Amino acid sequence: MWQWFMDAWVETSGAIYEGAVQPALYSAGLMEYADRVGEWLDFALLGIVQIAVVYAVCRPLEALRPVEDVTDNKAIWTDVFYTLLARLGLLPLIAFVLLSSAERTMQGWLADTGFVPPTLETIFPALREMPLLALLLYVVILDFGEYWRHRFQHMFGWWYALHSVHHAQRQMTFWTDDRNHLLDDAIAAVWFGAVALLIGVPPVQFVLIVMVRQLAESLSHANVRLDFGRVGERVLVSPRFHRIHHGELSAGEDGRNYAVLLPIWDWLFRTGDFDRRSYPRTGDPNAPESLATGGWLRQQVDGLKELGKALRGR
Repeated sequence: MWQWFMDAWVETSGAIYEGAVQPALYSAGLMEYADRVGEWLDFALLGIVQIAVVYAVCRPLEALRPVEDVTDNKAIWTDVFYTLLARLGLLPLIAFVLLSSAERTMQGWLADTGFVPPTLETIFPALREMPLLALLLYVVILDFGEYWRHRFQHMFGWWYALHSVHHAQRQMTFWTDDRNHLLDDAIAAVWFGAVALLIGVPPVQFVLIVMVRQLAESLSHANVRLDFGRVGERVLVSPRFHRIHHGELSAGEDGRNYAVLLPIWDWLFRTGDFDRRSYPRTGDPNAPESLATGGWLRQQVDGLKELGKALRGR
């Protein structure tokens, strides 16, 4: 099944590239960027698949068992724009160019020194014969990194100033997952990509991990009354579990439920609230009103203003 999907993916991507993208680059005299644009096309196609899968899973759930009625469609449409930008447009391009360029530079430098950075499969050669176990270990390690990135977003005032764009949303839906300041998203992309490169995640498995992670994060933000029970809540982050995090408005260490995918990190580091059964209202009353109800550009500008205040200690 997976091989069929990959074959179809390669065929579709190749047809689009050869039929539309390559001729456009040739006409514009930009063929020197052909390789990078071709690789970026895969990011855009992946984004289309992600959005389709997320919508098919989350939208029916929100319609069936919503936590609250939709009262601000404008705010939700702003989040839709965030999602389209993040998964189809500028952000994947920036992240790919930065990370691929950095990786090539680093690989060249390492080749000159003769040093081969260790990966999971070089440290534990047996994993080469157990791809499923290797995939699970990659997921666990990457999620551990994501837990600490999210916790740091709340620990450091300057970082929370950017992250407050995400927390200001009072009408949380599955689209809210991508509601982030561009600078915050860029830091997150570099963080996640660096961990993946460090442990040697293969490209095919990286694509699969990203797809599963995006689906899980979108579901955790959904406007749906859904929990996974007392046992399941300790295995996978649910909409109820994450909504409690959005109801915790402090930027400091007394926040709760930082886990992105696996709640075990909140259990191990005592930051989890597994007992509360409520679905609190979301939003950050300490954030400027524009971060809650303004358009995308206004939120980006005011997010930078909040960052400036935090850096000045105001």
